[in-house]
Amino acid sequence: MAKLVLGMNLSLDGYVDHEKFGPGPSLFRHWIEHVRDLTGSIYGRRMYEIMRYWDEDLPEWTPEDHEFAAAWRHQPKWVVSRTLKSVGPNATLISDNFEAVIRDLKSRLVGEIAVSGPDFAQSLTDLGLIDEYRLYFHPVVLGRGTPFFAGPRPRLRLLASDQIDEDVMKLTYVPA
Repeated sequence: MAKLVLGMNLSLDGYVDHEKFGPGPSLFRHWIEHVRDLTGSIYGRRMYEIMRYWDEDLPEWTPEDHEFAAAWRHQPKWVVSRTLKSVGPNATLISDNFEAVIRDLKSRLVGEIAVSGPDFAQSLTDLGLIDEYRLYFHPVVLGRGTPFFAGPRPRLRLLASDQIDEDVMKLTYVPA
């Protein structure tokens, strides 16, 4: 049975913003290895559109950027959206009955499936489908933006804490 994992970078005050702060070299290496080891990823529309950045090589990319892009392109992706009409390579569009599709994926696959997109993840949290939450705290206070938890916070139990690089702590929680 696969494990659904919600893991994202966030500010100290709990906001997700991919333009306000980014990963340093150690954290980026961590994300490359994480994505390489995934069984696949499930995205909401907005997060998938952000991640489509990795579909095509850009001339200014570093070797690490190319490595991340290759890992991201290789993994299967499922995109939950009622508005998208198509998705890119190695991706499957889920436009109806996403709960049944995700429960099926979870029951027949093995390994970790990443969940991305705070609003979409809240839907899976409400359904009790998220098995683990990984919060990567950066030393930044935003004061506003998209919260990591888009709705009521689930009851959680701390499983582990790890320093990923000099500035980033990863806290791992499971539903209580």
